[in-house]
Amino acid sequence: MKKLIILSAFLSAISTNVAANSLFDEPEDAIEYRKAAFQLIRYQIGDMGDMLKGKVPFDADKFAQRANNAASLSSLPWEAFTAGSDKGDTSALPAIWSDRAKFDAKAKSFAEYAQALAVAAQSGDKKTIAPAFKNWAKGCKDCHKSFKD
Repeated sequence: MKKLIILSAFLSAISTNVAANSLFDEPEDAIEYRKAAFQLIRYQIGDMGDMLKGKVPFDADKFAQRANNAASLSSLPWEAFTAGSDKGDTSALPAIWSDRAKFDAKAKSFAEYAQALAVAAQSGDKKTIAPAFKNWAKGCKDCHKSFKD
């Protein structure tokens, strides 16, 4: 019985790994996917930043929607940093693959900051929102410094 459980766990791990590796048929697909995800994130951060800087009127409901979008989007790009997607039309630096643990930690922090921003945005209070936005934007910038050309 113990051998059957071990074999079942092994086969499950293999099928999970195959499924994870088959998200993108070609490295170019992964690159295109992550670029699209980052473009959507960029739109959210730009609109929220403009509101906080006073470039456009602050709209608490719109800000909260952007923050919710950001929270959803902030976990998407990371699955597209697959083997082979370090070549081609990409600004991703080799450090992503040579220091994957650091990259993954920064990606996780970025997504956590986005979740915290979404929570703060529900308050509608700019004084509560601003520090959470600053943390999220800093998480974005920190990753760019180390991992983007």
